[in-house]
Amino acid sequence: MPVKNRLADMQPQIAEWRQDIHAHPELMFEVHRTAKKVADLLRDFGCDEVVEGIGRTGVVGVIKGRQSASGRTVGLRADMDALPILEETGADYASINPGVMHACGHDGHTSMLLGAAQYLCETRNFDGTCVVIFQPAEEGGGGGREMCADGMMARWNIDEVYGMHNWPGQPLGQFAIRTGPFFAATDEFNITVVGKGGHAAKPHEAIDSTVVASHLVIALQTIAARNVDPTEQVVVSVTSFETSSKAHNVLPASVELRGTVRSLNKEVRAQAEARVKAIAQGIGATFGAEIDLRYKLGYPVMVNHDRETQYAIDAATKVAGSCDLAPLVMGGEDFAYMLEERPGAYILVGNGDSAPVHHPKFNINDEILPVGASWYAEMVESRLPVA
Repeated sequence: MPVKNRLADMQPQIAEWRQDIHAHPELMFEVHRTAKKVADLLRDFGCDEVVEGIGRTGVVGVIKGRQSASGRTVGLRADMDALPILEETGADYASINPGVMHACGHDGHTSMLLGAAQYLCETRNFDGTCVVIFQPAEEGGGGGREMCADGMMARWNIDEVYGMHNWPGQPLGQFAIRTGPFFAATDEFNITVVGKGGHAAKPHEAIDSTVVASHLVIALQTIAARNVDPTEQVVVSVTSFETSSKAHNVLPASVELRGTVRSLNKEVRAQAEARVKAIAQGIGATFGAEIDLRYKLGYPVMVNHDRETQYAIDAATKVAGSCDLAPLVMGGEDFAYMLEERPGAYILVGNGDSAPVHHPKFNINDEILPVGASWYAEMVESRLPVA
């Protein structure tokens, strides 16, 4: 079964929604315009219930099928927020908010789910209830966690939940997925190395924080190379090295390191955290420097459930003819919180040969909008079939 005919016909309308959202990007939980647009459209479509303000600025729409014998509810989720990036796409509908753009395709995800919601409101060819979930603050704010903390799953008796992301480099409109751990846990650290400043010509009178921090950067790489089982995946990256002095002849009193740790299971995650802390304190003690370490646990590992992954594969195959095995992704995804609350799965849909996500020239391809919308709709119709 290819893209649903109704959704193929709706492509210009879905693209219009997408381009309008793209032109008006909003960050984190401040997605007020986007959320209002979503809520207004859901009411126009005829959703049985539309609730705003879930997880601060999230929107939930409820669509009842023409039968209710199953008593089951399927949730579909899309994210709404943008990124603090200056857009360079040159599109006619480029961001009107300087320094903010939809560089990850959440404008497309939201529009796909809106298309599916309109289709499901028109057809209602399912037995049970569909809950469409429009989430704020995926990009670092944990909006998924906030919506779950608001009691969303229990309030609407959601039994299963599914999400989707566009994927540059994957063939246009072709799906990919994997069961089990899929997207990584995303933790962060800030390490301040406090030594004793001095003149560069008299290093013996100082405790050179630059040398200490340099040893620390190198030593942290041994976590992946020598501490974690090589059959496991872990990434430890120092992404910023900032000294308290910029002068050529001054040994700075302090250096701040910032970085991230990515992992794909709880045991490795805990091991990496312990090693970062031990290495930092050990290097500090070796050179007589003080160490101030702040370690922040971010999104958990996103784990697709086995049975629900197969349901997602079946739906993708009906829409696109096949479904590929996706690679492990060391990026984070806060749909992980929803998959901790309920069984479900997360799938990728190809954006073709485009700039990567989080790039100032990224733009989602409007051709895939009815493809993604068809997958969302098929998940409901296949999981809640009419008798």
